[in-house]
Amino acid sequence: MPLTLTYRAETKVPVEIEGITPDTVRELSLDAIRRLDIYHGNQTIPLGAMFDIEGDPSDLEFEMHGNLSGVHWIGAHMREGRIQIHGPAGRHLGSEMLGGAIIVHGDAGDWVGGEMHGGLIRVHGSAGHQAGSAYRGSLIGMTGGTILIDGNAGNEIGHTMRRGLIAIGGTCDDLIGFNMLAGTVFVFGNCGIRSGAGMRRGTLALLGPEHPVLMPSFRHACRYRPVILGVLLRQLRAWKFPFDEDLLSSEIDIFNGDFIDGGRGEIFIRPMA
Repeated sequence: MPLTLTYRAETKVPVEIEGITPDTVRELSLDAIRRLDIYHGNQTIPLGAMFDIEGDPSDLEFEMHGNLSGVHWIGAHMREGRIQIHGPAGRHLGSEMLGGAIIVHGDAGDWVGGEMHGGLIRVHGSAGHQAGSAYRGSLIGMTGGTILIDGNAGNEIGHTMRRGLIAIGGTCDDLIGFNMLAGTVFVFGNCGIRSGAGMRRGTLALLGPEHPVLMPSFRHACRYRPVILGVLLRQLRAWKFPFDEDLLSSEIDIFNGDFIDGGRGEIFIRPMA
């Protein structure tokens, strides 16, 4: 039986549970887990003050229930195991995680997978800003792993990412792939402005129904069907991530940029009729 954490608090003050993950509690008793320190604003309190806790921690699996939109840093620094969240999740979900999987049956806040290094995050809803991004002042964002967001997302998705895969099923706001170093970002809905600004390498696949407005520092290279696009789309299909399967056989317009910073990045766009 997985370890079940049911959130029963009613507070508008942020709750932070950074570092409490399946791999860090696997050898603890339930009483020891209930005594683990968390933050309620600037106050330290025991985990058991906010959550009802039962089950077997050795299973390396959490089942989390309740409105967790005000609970932040869930799964941060996680190395292995699985977290299933039944409801919305707060900010910094899976921040700097190294392995394992986090599945959210709801929405998530800002900084999903901030500077993550490995593992899988799947949000069966929408997310906020800066998914897979570098924190302010940091030189490198996401360096590995996969972030799948079925719904919409906000600004600066993949900011300064170095490796890994991000897929957004819905729309995104501005500055997708801002200062991107490498890696891949898919957006299957429409997007905002300045996509790829400052990108040095990497791939943005902006495959929404409307043609995105690119900056003048990107140039059209060619129209063809890249092999790697088919490989990645088939992997998304294996994860049961929804997209228009006509893309598997479609030609794509390729743009290179940002020529302000070398022009070695690429943006894939669905040709408009």
